Amino acid sequence: MKLKFSLLLLLASMIISSCSDHIYAPAMHHSDIAYLPKPVSADAVKSANYISGALVVDESPNYSDELVSAQLNFSRAHVFDHFNLAYGAFGTLGNYHNSELEPQDPNYFKNKFFGAAGGRLSGNFFVSSGHIDFRFIGFEAAYSHEFGDYLNFRKAVTNKPGFYTDPRAGLFTLGGTTEIIFHTNKVANQFGFRLFWGGTFGNDNAYRNKNSDYVYRAYNPGFVTAAYFMQIKNYMAVVEAGTYVQLRLGYRFR
Repeated sequence: MKLKFSLLLLLASMIISSCSDHIYAPAMHHSDIAYLPKPVSADAVKSANYISGALVVDESPNYSDELVSAQLNFSRAHVFDHFNLAYGAFGTLGNYHNSELEPQDPNYFKNKFFGAAGGRLSGNFFVSSGHIDFRFIGFEAAYSHEFGDYLNFRKAVTNKPGFYTDPRAGLFTLGGTTEIIFHTNKVANQFGFRLFWGGTFGNDNAYRNKNSDYVYRAYNPGFVTAAYFMQIKNYMAVVEAGTYVQLRLGYRFR
């Protein structure tokens, strides 16, 4: 009986201890990938520029805090025989909203500013049938560099008891894609659906404290995102979701 009671106390203490730990990831963690539009094979325009603005909503690793940001994207894309390519740059400004730390915590904050800048690259092999392009295999890559108060906060608390952080400012993510996109009789009206699976390079999903040998590690088989693309004439919209949700509106021009 005493052994059972001791085991229950130990389990309770472990639960309470784990609940008191705070985990902080980079602001762009697993949300740096974004769909890059490209002309379809039947398009009279074989090279095009795309500019868009986005609203991104994300959550912290423990699903207690919220990250909201605005993003500006610019990319250029080309379509060749059975292959396409797109590349671009982006900038992000956002806010990390704390819901976990209590006001009595000496490290308490309500909001922390963050920003990031980076570039993206995407390509696909495809075959065409009627009004459909089957972009059966492709890749997407993104590099982002974070700055701002939230990055400084992660670096400042990584030696404080109960805080485990990933203090990286730079992230490089790479993965594979598959996509189907079709157009109406008016080729400029296009609709597509894309799946991405990939991961972030480096010791990802590992959170450390400088004064502890313990490392929080999450099972890391990569991450998956899905995107829906729509273009009407030269106006476009993208809805993308993974661990985050991104809503984007933009315009295509030559």
